[in-house]
Amino acid sequence: MSHRLRASQYLILLTVMLGASIGDALLSRGMRQVGPASPQHLGLLLHALLNPWVLAGIAVLISFMGSYMTALSWADLTFVQPATAFGNVITALIGRLWLHESISLTRWLGIALIVLGVGFVANGPSKTEHTLAKELTA
Repeated sequence: MSHRLRASQYLILLTVMLGASIGDALLSRGMRQVGPASPQHLGLLLHALLNPWVLAGIAVLISFMGSYMTALSWADLTFVQPATAFGNVITALIGRLWLHESISLTRWLGIALIVLGVGFVANGPSKTEHTLAKELTA
């Protein structure tokens, strides 16, 4: 059984990574326009659904979820989640450049550590190997 990823699978992982980052940024922009919300004020959260940025964020996050589910259908969660961790960098860049958020050096260092950790996971197989003997004894 081969564990090499096809180009289409890399594209799915890229879609997962970008979808989460872009969807979250769109939601953030929309919720800044809506203002502070809490579960005690459900009406405000429902009103937020009318904000075009929130709606766009939800649409992008739905496509993210479809891509994420697709990736999980052919790879382990312990591969997919870390493999898309570079999205943390994308999220930080979007936050800094588009949302004009301040990102401390400590946060950048934390993001760098996450991305470095991805290297350890990315070199392993995308799917846990199960030999017939192990399956028969389980």
